Amino acid sequence: MPASFEFLRGVLGVIGIGCAFMAGRSMIAVRRGWIKLSRFYGWLLRTAVCLFAVGIRHVVDIEDIVIWAVAVAAFGAGAWNMSRSKAEEDLTHTIFPDQS
Repeated sequence: MPASFEFLRGVLGVIGIGCAFMAGRSMIAVRRGWIKLSRFYGWLLRTAVCLFAVGIRHVVDIEDIVIWAVAVAAFGAGAWNMSRSKAEEDLTHTIFPDQS
């Protein structure tokens, strides 16, 4: 039995939300010079394709609007998460104490 189009529409929406989160993270990484700009554009393209495909079959309804709003929130959450990342602690001396 094949999957219904509504289920696949929801799965595509979840993938689009995940891509939006990663696009937000990569935006901050590009600003800091950690990754190339093309990687950010790749996440934006994936997000746009997924979110466009969610609304292509039907007239825009509440499900589309909710998915798009959550994707915008995920983009913001990804940017906020990456902008507040902590520097890794150097635990070398804690794990391996000096033998002097």
